[in-house]
Amino acid sequence: MKSNPYQQSIQKTESPQQTEYRLFVEVTRALMDAKDLEKTDPKLHDALHWNRRMWSTFATDCAIEGNKLPKMLRAQIISLSIWVGKHSSKIIREDEDIQALIDVNKTVMEGLAMQERNAAGQNQTTPQGNQTAPSAPEAGNNPAARAGSSASIKV
Repeated sequence: MKSNPYQQSIQKTESPQQTEYRLFVEVTRALMDAKDLEKTDPKLHDALHWNRRMWSTFATDCAIEGNKLPKMLRAQIISLSIWVGKHSSKIIREDEDIQALIDVNKTVMEGLAMQERNAAGQNQTTPQGNQTAPSAPEAGNNPAARAGSSASIKV
């Protein structure tokens, strides 16, 4: 298997929130691409399965002893994971709309983008070492910065 220097570079420079954001972008884009497909189309099933796996992984991580997220947030993530699984099944069996899954993912992406912007603002200091007020982050490799305001999440 070949080594991908670009991927290695991203992994070394991304924060955990940026990695999560990038994953949400990729999964949500797959859901959006599958939105108008027939219920029997394998691409729809693949997108739903990928989304379920992502949420299941987050729920498993939240259930592990030593997870440092607040207990209430962990419970909410686990609850959302359960809902995602049930709603994904309804999309195939009961003709539910995939848009609800897309909306949930975008809402989480907004939270991750806000968290990243807040962290970037806290890390900026003046030459005297005093913290400055948060400013708009640079775009660059920062997915949260590229997202802009919470109302303009781009997938």
